[in-house]
Amino acid sequence: MATLLMIDFVQLIGRLHPLLVHLPIGILLFTALLRLFLKQEKRNAIQYAINIALFWGTIGAVGSVVSGYLLSQSGEYDESMVSSHQWFGISVAIVSGLAYFLNKKQHAYTKLFMALLVVLIFITGHLGGSLTHGSDYLTEVALGAPKEKIDTRKAIPNIEEAIVYTDLIKPILQANCYDCHGPNKQKAKLRLDMPDYILKGSKDGTIIDPKHVEECAFIKRLFLPLENKDHMPPKEKPQLSKQDLELLKWWVSSGADFSQKVKEINQTATIKPVLLALQTGTNVEKEQTTFIPSAPVSQADPERVREIESKGIAVFPVSQSTNYLSVNFLAVDTFSSKSLSILTPISKQLIWLKLSNTPVADADLKIISGLSSITRLSLDRTSISDAGLAYLKNNTSLEYLNLVGTKVTVSGLKQLTKLKNLKQIYLFQSGISADQLKEIKNIFPNAYLDSGGYKVPTIKGDTTEKKTVNDD
Repeated sequence: MATLLMIDFVQLIGRLHPLLVHLPIGILLFTALLRLFLKQEKRNAIQYAINIALFWGTIGAVGSVVSGYLLSQSGEYDESMVSSHQWFGISVAIVSGLAYFLNKKQHAYTKLFMALLVVLIFITGHLGGSLTHGSDYLTEVALGAPKEKIDTRKAIPNIEEAIVYTDLIKPILQANCYDCHGPNKQKAKLRLDMPDYILKGSKDGTIIDPKHVEECAFIKRLFLPLENKDHMPPKEKPQLSKQDLELLKWWVSSGADFSQKVKEINQTATIKPVLLALQTGTNVEKEQTTFIPSAPVSQADPERVREIESKGIAVFPVSQSTNYLSVNFLAVDTFSSKSLSILTPISKQLIWLKLSNTPVADADLKIISGLSSITRLSLDRTSISDAGLAYLKNNTSLEYLNLVGTKVTVSGLKQLTKLKNLKQIYLFQSGISADQLKEIKNIFPNAYLDSGGYKVPTIKGDTTEKKTVNDD
């Protein structure tokens, strides 16, 4: 028991380092600058105060060195950076002590040591900040980087060929975990920046157990209530999105392999919309709240769904809370009108249809016109033209239409004036130029138009405004 109490006491002193270190920094920095710039005639009047400040500043510096050393024994920080910070901290304590004795004797070198002390304090403080906040905590602001982390992950067009760990999991860990469990800092002696370290686990043992996913430390702590002290990331840190949490859980439950591709792992109904979001570069949580009808719908016939999937067509729910479905023809080897006709039995449930890069033709859109519940239709990089768009003029549920890389023109879009719910139209590399957007805007005054690199938002009056964006 005595040994345990001693260990706890040592850890307590170590963890007081961030608190203790600010006292000598403030005292020594102020005293050194005061001594450097104080005029000679006034210096003698406060010489005694300067001596006292240097004495207690030196005592504080020694105490900070001791507490810092005890904190470094936790093994939570990069050893090389700790070593540099530690030796500069020791230098501050030594130089402050020498400055105290020199100033007391009013030695000629006092001013030189005061200047050296200021430099050492700044270097030591910077190294300490790097240990706590990361080596780029200062430079990222100096270079104009955003203060808040922004998810810059790009779409993965061929998601099935992606390496699960490298392309899906590692970016999540890098954005959310490396600050505390990366190369510079390892809280609880846990590193998550390399496969070997992940498998090794923390000071408490392994953190990943595919056989007991819900109970293994890695997953359990992510899903704890935010108020729980063991929840990760800490509540004061940015939290993982539901999309990222589902990916991590799926990866662990699949064996936490570091080389498998997406297509080699069983894809549950929960993970399918997440993978689709990664493929299109969208946020599945935002997608689930848009282009989804508020009215409930009955579940699609499971037999019909299995029949569709047997043709290589991907079918999955757009949200866990509804029976509405999304269909994607990305992996279909052979395409024909029959491929679209097979969707008719699920027309009530089908609201998202992705036909990107397929040989769908104008005549095929006649079949699509019968799928009246569709809110989101992607026809990008297909051979459709104005003749095909005519079939969609009565699809009043349509809210999103992607016509990127098609032959459609202004005349074709004029056929869709009845579609009052149309909110987003993508026209990049189509038969519509940027100069014609104003005319399109007059036809669809409430829609967002994207003709490549910018959007034309809904505005009042007859002025067209262009904004740079990175969308779709």
